[in-house]
Amino acid sequence: MELQQLRYVIAVAETSNFTRAAERCRVVQSALSHQIAGLERELGARLFERTSRRVRLTPAGEAFLPAARECLEAADRARAEVAAASGEIRGRLAVGAIPTVAAVDLPVVLKEFRHRHPRVHITLTSSGSEDLIEGVRRGGVDVAFLGLPTRAEPKAVQSRPLARGELVAVVAPDHHLADDEADLRSLADEPFIDFRAGHAGRAQSDEAFAAAGVRRDVAFEVSSADFMVDLVRHGLGVGLLPAAYAPRFTDLRIIRLRDAPARVEHLIWGNHPSPAATAFLELIDHRGGQDRRRGRP
Repeated sequence: MELQQLRYVIAVAETSNFTRAAERCRVVQSALSHQIAGLERELGARLFERTSRRVRLTPAGEAFLPAARECLEAADRARAEVAAASGEIRGRLAVGAIPTVAAVDLPVVLKEFRHRHPRVHITLTSSGSEDLIEGVRRGGVDVAFLGLPTRAEPKAVQSRPLARGELVAVVAPDHHLADDEADLRSLADEPFIDFRAGHAGRAQSDEAFAAAGVRRDVAFEVSSADFMVDLVRHGLGVGLLPAAYAPRFTDLRIIRLRDAPARVEHLIWGNHPSPAATAFLELIDHRGGQDRRRGRP
């Protein structure tokens, strides 16, 4: 059994198509099909059901796929560890982040990391905190930036807090609210645009309104901050965004909240970080030390 055969199986499983899998692996389809057929003979079981319309895993293929992924990841990790021992960081770095991360300037950090470690293949996934925690638990994400309610802590991962911040209300420039400062009770009659119920970004606001004894109407549930901002721009309701993140939308009016919802941004990683993940964590620590010496929060 060869590693290349495992790569081919994973590519076919993820694309459900031999042609697209061959294109991804940059080989001719006949060579990919030949290698998979040889692996199936070695295993004594068919891994894929092939019809004229689709390709899908057999029960044997379903059982084989997780082990194939683990084997490839172990091989990649071994190569990265050997390279790190000789002073070179290589391999992959899968970063995850909530859309409203504000504790770090993530594009700048990623640029600096790529400059320092050009042999590392970097990917970035934007998702909710819950999905990112699960991604780190499963190993699909190496490091991630979260935003959680102040009383919540990431579970079953390594973590450290980066920054605590408050949310502000954002409204369209012509919104009828006249003041640039308010409390939650004064917003009780406004329609709100917020993340879906159960989302960590939503929990921060729900907890604050509950503590203030205020019931609010979340008329629009969204899955991204950008969609929230689009709806706010059209005057459809009040949005809530981190105070350090909201100023980038210069066409919206910001209302400071005297009893504002609060959140903590966390950096999380797995129990056994790869050399690339370790180097990334060291970079974040280094930049954090620079910010503290410059008097930044």
